Amino acid sequence: MKANTPHSLHPMVEQITNNTTGWIGHHPIENNDIARGQTFIAASEGDVEAIEVYSNIVSQPGNVMMTIHSFDPQQNSWGPALGSSSVDVKKADSGKWIAFNIPSIHLAKGKSYGFRLESHDSYIGVGEAAGSAKHPPFNTGQEWQFINNNKTGDAYSYFSLAFKVGVRS
Repeated sequence: MKANTPHSLHPMVEQITNNTTGWIGHHPIENNDIARGQTFIAASEGDVEAIEVYSNIVSQPGNVMMTIHSFDPQQNSWGPALGSSSVDVKKADSGKWIAFNIPSIHLAKGKSYGFRLESHDSYIGVGEAAGSAKHPPFNTGQEWQFINNNKTGDAYSYFSLAFKVGVRS
């Protein structure tokens, strides 16, 4: 999995293992809207330029929206959106890192944040890592799933999206 990150960016936090697929968008058969999220702890202080996710497959092209939020790990609650970005994905984006440019968001070292991906007109499979309760793939955050606008969602510590939070160096 090679990223197309601009050279002046470096990952503040990343999880690049990809051994399964999580779906985002409008499920064509079950008529569900599926959103996914990923929480993480900022490893350093910095200004976000882009967050990348790995696209395993684009089943239905369309627009994907990412929002970034503060996250309260004690309450397991997402704060209001701090910023957002949208990307039109194409079938040719399968097997590539997709960058969501979200500049001017400052992350404080040691604080928890999360990003959420959703789409109402596409259906894409994003890379994720599956582990176990004893061996989570990413121990400073959780993957989240939101079905049909469920605001609270469900958290999974034994799954993690394949992602990179890029900050300007």
